Amino acid sequence: MLLKLILPLGISFFTFQQLSFIIDNYKRRNLKKYDFLSYCLFVTFFPQLIAGPIVSPEEMIPQFENKKNKAINYENMSKGLYLFSIGLAKKVLLADSVSPFVDAGFDKMTSLTFIEAWLTSISYTIQLYFDFSGYCDMAMGVALMFNIILPLNFDSPYKSTNIQEFWKKWHMTLGRFLTNYLYIPLGGNKRGELKTLRNLLIVFLVSGIWHGAGWNFLIWGGFHGISILIHRTWKNFGMKMPKILGWIITMFLINIFWIFFRANNIEKALKIIKGMGNINSLSEGISINYKMSIISILDNKISLAILILGIIIVFLLKNSIFKVNKFNFKVNSLIEQSFYLLGSILFLNRIASFLYFNF
Repeated sequence: MLLKLILPLGISFFTFQQLSFIIDNYKRRNLKKYDFLSYCLFVTFFPQLIAGPIVSPEEMIPQFENKKNKAINYENMSKGLYLFSIGLAKKVLLADSVSPFVDAGFDKMTSLTFIEAWLTSISYTIQLYFDFSGYCDMAMGVALMFNIILPLNFDSPYKSTNIQEFWKKWHMTLGRFLTNYLYIPLGGNKRGELKTLRNLLIVFLVSGIWHGAGWNFLIWGGFHGISILIHRTWKNFGMKMPKILGWIITMFLINIFWIFFRANNIEKALKIIKGMGNINSLSEGISINYKMSIISILDNKISLAILILGIIIVFLLKNSIFKVNKFNFKVNSLIEQSFYLLGSILFLNRIASFLYFNF
């Protein structure tokens, strides 16, 4: 580890948020100087305080001060509860259900077989997707109940056909913050191609360190940065590839990069990657130790079925915000929402915090 410190929950998020307040006021981007009470509300609005989205004062404080937002809006409350229930179901029913596969692979002391390594990697890719997507939905849902609209932070990133598109859809407000307060001040793309590539790499290295003070996070950020540089250079030469091939390459890289994001150290990450490439162990299947590690309140076959269901949802269904925009008060919507809430409540005995609470 680069550093081993005990830090407050969500410090990286509210640090960036307060930085945006200070910098924006210093540069006088806002039309008026906000008072101390507005500042306090801006930095303590609880739905997005711990894990985002990272908001700016000009998009939040005017909403706090709008008198219309201080009255009860039953339509917003209904839509907010609906979005919250979708997010809760993503977290409890999907993300937490595949976590045994993830923990078994990353905690296994011996080498992993080909199937074990790929099952571990894909499971974490799906777990992180629904964990973070679920939190974003819940945060937006709770905020909407208070008549506050939070910026979209998650837009089906696994459907991306290149790494640049992925970062336009994953943790969108983090990308916006780093663009406005790091990439542009460094010169952005206005000082020649080489400096543009340098600036992009710096942004992704900072993004890695922002997620955690470990070499694995720095490597994760560096890999994404290098991938962005390659993609940009590829585009500059006018080269293209079929979208399906671009999607396959993008998902393969993202899947590999997430291993460094999850692993406690580089050695564990390399162990899993080695297993993913060890096709000679395909016939070994899944070891007894791995099977014993994934025993939980759910049958392993059910967990595997949920993993497959999660993959189908990720790639075939639209983002949940589209469902909310089409929400109505008909019986089928009520039944759907009840299913999400009741199903989640039944499995709330599995205590698991949101993964992004660690950052």
